[in-house]
Amino acid sequence: MTEPTLTIREMCDAYDVTPRTLRFYEAKELLFPIREGQKRLFTKRDRARLKLILRGKRFGFSLEEIRQLLDLYHMGDQQQTQLARTYEIARDRLSDMESQRDALNEAIDDLKSQLKWGEKMIASMNQSRSAAE
Repeated sequence: MTEPTLTIREMCDAYDVTPRTLRFYEAKELLFPIREGQKRLFTKRDRARLKLILRGKRFGFSLEEIRQLLDLYHMGDQQQTQLARTYEIARDRLSDMESQRDALNEAIDDLKSQLKWGEKMIASMNQSRSAAE
């Protein structure tokens, strides 16, 4: 019995990606669909790899980091190397994300202060204008 495959349209529908995205990942050698002429058929392995690619992208991993992690799958050590490297990259990425969040929170607080100052200035100007009339 042959393994069930998905067409490019079925992959797009299942994973909410565009055909261009799938072709891009194939060109970058992250996915390896079966080719039947112009037709691409995606295996269970491709689906698993796409899930990992999309998760890695969501977490801000670079495509090169994702490729390296996917390539570690076949090391023959029950994915110990892959898991250790993923953990290391994920810890670094989390640290970066927390720093970005802290910087964004600081900018938000600063903007809120500026908006309060702006509200007071507008109110003051409106009061001055009303008093002059």
